[in-house]
Amino acid sequence: MNLEQIMTSLGLSELQFALAVIGLLILLFVLILNIYYAHARRKAGSQRDLALDELFVAREPSLNAGFAQAANQERVEPSLGESTSNTPPATIFTIDPRIDCVITLRFDEPISGVELLSEIEALSDEGGAPHLPWICEGLNADDGAPEDWEQLKADASYAELQLAMQLANRRGPIGVLELSDFCSRAQALAETLGSQIDMPSVSAMLESAKELDVLAAESDIQLSINVVFDQPLRWANFDALMRQRSFQLARNGRQYDFFSNGSLIFNSADVDPNKPVAQVTLLLEVPLVSHEERAFERMLSEGVEIAQAVHGRLVDDNGINLTENTVITIRQHLDILYANLEKGGIAAGSSTANRLFS
Repeated sequence: MNLEQIMTSLGLSELQFALAVIGLLILLFVLILNIYYAHARRKAGSQRDLALDELFVAREPSLNAGFAQAANQERVEPSLGESTSNTPPATIFTIDPRIDCVITLRFDEPISGVELLSEIEALSDEGGAPHLPWICEGLNADDGAPEDWEQLKADASYAELQLAMQLANRRGPIGVLELSDFCSRAQALAETLGSQIDMPSVSAMLESAKELDVLAAESDIQLSINVVFDQPLRWANFDALMRQRSFQLARNGRQYDFFSNGSLIFNSADVDPNKPVAQVTLLLEVPLVSHEERAFERMLSEGVEIAQAVHGRLVDDNGINLTENTVITIRQHLDILYANLEKGGIAAGSSTANRLFS
């Protein structure tokens, strides 16, 4: 069957057939590009982790004062919902164009919150929803109400609606299928509500997702400080020591959290309460804690105090004593990391950072 017969059988004109072919080629190109970037990102991440390991593994003889340094420098890649600390209370996030793909629906006449909530719920119940949740906000159109974006309320009316999906997190950038599903649902909602729709191009959103993922990969650092005891401690004695240093036992009964002003600053790795404790490892998720908290300095100080209390020592993951020069190197690396996050508009410890590094 020749080309002309194919077009005839499909009922397509030459122009329609050409447009269909071009559309198919663009879709294939986007899929190939996405696979290529994912491979490149994984390769770059491996090379970066190797370089950091080489930077921090080489040690010098320890100083008598005893300094701690972070050993585990690779990017953490848990699935959604995993956490090394107590599960925090549910947080209501607001749309942030720095990390969200935002689609805006504009109405000719204000629409009630009840109708919007009902239509959005119906759309979400259709199945095939993406694993990344949506955020919905409406522009309040009620008389006397501040004209501002807010979470949808049933008893309010709205002139515009924003739908947003996070562009990246620790699992990587948003994929073509997820983004396509999100855009399709937004378009379906716009048709149902008879609204105008303002939606960025798919290619622009994918590019933004990749750029955001690169920033996240470079900044997703976990620091650890290991305190090795000269003699193992019974659990009761270890627990008393940690509580004396203002640590709180986590809900799982196997790790300790250190808080400041109600916020988690750092915590310990799991410790078996049924065995004598010979070592404790303190962990800091760098991008999740504000620079102003001086989290590394405080974790280092606590490590030193614990070591002195049990006649222990601070070591890296290879069991090598740590030096002042190593700590200086870490501080310099952290200064660069914090500066890069600020430059990217995602300050460490901010709600935006907490969403991105979830």
